[in-house]
Amino acid sequence: MYTLKFKTNIKCGGCIATATPFLNQSKGIISWNVDINNPDKIMTVEAEGISAEEITSVMKTAGYQAELIL
Repeated sequence: MYTLKFKTNIKCGGCIATATPFLNQSKGIISWNVDINNPDKIMTVEAEGISAEEITSVMKTAGYQAELIL
């Protein structure tokens, strides 16, 4: 298991609710959360067997942006 962090454009609880089904249905994402109080709206993902690019793609499908923070 590994942790990835992304800068996102998720702004509020409603955005989180919209993205939840997409992220929860993705194989390889064990858990995730978004710090909407952080100006960069940081999403932390606990994952296994899924790449950062695949997570970014899931977010795009949900209608949001995610940029991996190195």
